[in-house]
Amino acid sequence: MMVTGVMFLANPLEYDHLKRTMKNRLLRIRRFKQKITYPRMLFRNPRWIDDEQFDLGNHLRRLDLPQPGDESSLREAINRLASTQLDLTRPPWQFHLVENYNGGSALISRIHHSIGDGMALVHTILSMTDTTPDGDPDHPRSHHSTEWNRGQNWALLREARSSFFKTRYRVRGRIERFKENLAIPYVLIERSESTLDAAADISRLFLLDPDPDTVLKGSLGISKSAAWSDSIPLEQVKTIRERLGGTVNDVLLTAVTGAIRQYLLDHGEPVDDIRMHAFVPVNLRTPGTEGELGNRMGALFLSLPVEIADPEQRLYELEDRMNGHKGTMEPNLYFGLLNVLGKTPARIANGIINKFGPRATAVMTNVRGPQKKLYLAGAQIDSLIFWVPQTGRLGIGVSILSYAGDARVGIITDDGLVPDPETIIENFGQEFNQLYQQALDVQVTHAMYETSALLDDTIDKLDAIIRDRARAEFTDDPEP
Repeated sequence: MMVTGVMFLANPLEYDHLKRTMKNRLLRIRRFKQKITYPRMLFRNPRWIDDEQFDLGNHLRRLDLPQPGDESSLREAINRLASTQLDLTRPPWQFHLVENYNGGSALISRIHHSIGDGMALVHTILSMTDTTPDGDPDHPRSHHSTEWNRGQNWALLREARSSFFKTRYRVRGRIERFKENLAIPYVLIERSESTLDAAADISRLFLLDPDPDTVLKGSLGISKSAAWSDSIPLEQVKTIRERLGGTVNDVLLTAVTGAIRQYLLDHGEPVDDIRMHAFVPVNLRTPGTEGELGNRMGALFLSLPVEIADPEQRLYELEDRMNGHKGTMEPNLYFGLLNVLGKTPARIANGIINKFGPRATAVMTNVRGPQKKLYLAGAQIDSLIFWVPQTGRLGIGVSILSYAGDARVGIITDDGLVPDPETIIENFGQEFNQLYQQALDVQVTHAMYETSALLDDTIDKLDAIIRDRARAEFTDDPEP
């Protein structure tokens, strides 16, 4: 359950500068100087305790890439680190500074999921950053990003305003219904409907059939393989969203689904009638709590439309399936289940997890990062990517992270199942480009419709002029 990530920096990052920044900013958060202790007594939960022998040197390491220090050698280093368990006798996190990557540097992070979910970890790591290259590393920053806080404040105001009007509308509606139908016990009906909805969500969660065996499923080993896409301009994603529909997440997951479909076809797997699910984490945090550590994460099991070849039609279907989960209790039910498992002896918890594992093939998550360039220890962060752990015995993880107007997709796989995740990344690029072209074609079609409408309007006006002139010739009208 280790989250692996990397920052790509435009300039070489100085180790001492980074160490001082980390000491004065990251280590202000107590959790990063605590380790986990496991009680010997049965039914007692593990807990966090301060590490009296804490040494930052154990958690910030230098790493030299073999020449030429390119993406291939960085990927080998990431694969090795993603396959290496953290030392749980110390605080469960570690950073590795790569000082010789492509003329700049890279910072690889490995953080155990028990410290926080994806949203919390992104906020926490970026609390070490500055908005300018001349930030003072000795000056501690707030744990929360000021850029996000401004957005969160506006979001809170909008949410409060929306909640006020919704509440007023609902209250008025309830009063009117009460006046008109005093004999009908609406409260009992609504409670019954809510109970039935909850029962349906519970049934869907626990009675879901296992996914079929494919090249993407099987027993997991230790070795992992990671790959990542080039930067994807969010403007292109938004163009697809505006022209074809769906959300940014729907668009990217549609391309990922197409990439998986192609991978299955290349390995001789049938895709026409296949039933494949993705375990999709859902952020349950309220606005303003993104920087708080811990996990506030639910989940849903999304059926992936891998049977659909056309990207545009696949987007429509995926959007429809995703909308089918909205408003349900499924994410909250799973969050409750995680809390129960956290208080359950490991042997029992593992048995329950093993029951859920076969019901999905992949885990797919999306985290929104800051939309302006940031600086770490004086070096500009060009881009970010992370890889989600293979939750619940799943062999493939897909992570999407947006930053400064771009998005990147990261894929991590079990090396024994999928030794070539870069192939899926290549497929993703082709699928996304095809979907983008289809969106542009729709835009051209709209332009053609607009041109056609303009021509029709012009023809109507010319026709009116001709009729007026003809009428003037036959009626002696002085003002045709």
